[in-house]
Amino acid sequence: MKIAIIDYGAGNIQSIQFALERLGFEGILTNDVAFIQSADKVIFPGVGEASSAMKKLIESGLDKLIPTLKQPVLGICLGMQLMCKSSEEGNTEGLGIFNVDIIKFSNEVKVPQMGWNTIYDLKSSLFKGINENEYMYLVHSYYAPKCLEMIATTSYELEYTSALQKDNFYGVQFHPEKSGVIGERILENFLKL
Repeated sequence: MKIAIIDYGAGNIQSIQFALERLGFEGILTNDVAFIQSADKVIFPGVGEASSAMKKLIESGLDKLIPTLKQPVLGICLGMQLMCKSSEEGNTEGLGIFNVDIIKFSNEVKVPQMGWNTIYDLKSSLFKGINENEYMYLVHSYYAPKCLEMIATTSYELEYTSALQKDNFYGVQFHPEKSGVIGERILENFLKL
């Protein structure tokens, strides 16, 4: 299986590659358009700040490519947020794949939300064999409010969307590659889509 990990300089790639290796697969870090288009699965990772990450996507033309992909695509953390309409972080226009705007947690809670939290109301084959209220690892200051494309929910200050799906596009706010056995099961489910 050909797995492309989109390379646009938005860190934390090694932990994804290691998680794929533990499942018996190799993820190729690339910004090559032809390779990404021909991959069986595409992972769109991201750690960092939304506006500078979006700028890098635009500079490489990947902002035009990603929404046109036909194979299963998984956005992780910032990758998921950039797949949405916009983000309050750096007043950033997103790729518009998911019809939701990313907003910041209030000052009433510790930001970023960092550590383990549960996911529930699971609604997709991405979560096949995963129980409600399993713990996932999260690090984020911005979130997707509840919306029609929501396939998992997490509660921190309020209930928010921790996973999204529209057609062949999936997004998770949490880090499956850092969430132990359950996170690996989610990655494995993605690879089986």
